[in-house]
Amino acid sequence: MNIAEEIIIYPLKDELTKDINKTNDSFKVFGKIEPSFQSGKWSFEEKLYNEAQEIRFPDDKLDWSQYINNEDKALFLAYKNTKCIGQIRITKDWNRFCYIENIATKKEFREYGVGKLLLTKAEEWAKQGELIGMSLETQDDNLGACRFYVKQGFLLGGVDTLKQSYNPNIETTLYWYKLFK
Repeated sequence: MNIAEEIIIYPLKDELTKDINKTNDSFKVFGKIEPSFQSGKWSFEEKLYNEAQEIRFPDDKLDWSQYINNEDKALFLAYKNTKCIGQIRITKDWNRFCYIENIATKKEFREYGVGKLLLTKAEEWAKQGELIGMSLETQDDNLGACRFYVKQGFLLGGVDTLKQSYNPNIETTLYWYKLFK
């Protein structure tokens, strides 16, 4: 059975705001990206950890009404039956990119194409807004997410070694881009 065929994606409405943080499950940190810049291009190698760790980001506490019927930002929720299983939160950035603020899938629905469906929805939204591509950032220790973005056509476009200075576990913030043709 193809679970992706059973998924419906809705734009955020007032009655759905209760479901937003339900997608915020833990995830495994099992390796990191080590970027390198040579001849004007970014590349990277993967370094696997000896032991994986399970981590979870804190729930977002935003004014969700800002994402309803707004042409400059949106939040889409993925549902299977009546269960919220994923979300993507996006905004029009100053550089004409669709900036992905957050993307999340419930743990038991990962590897079923939910993230890809959400990225496709974000890409449709971005193209309707005449944006030139999509961008996002990850931390160097979120190898699973980095692999997913590469598989979806994102390229490493830059790094920042100071942004996460407060966090001793993260050396580098990675900036990923997908340009529309």
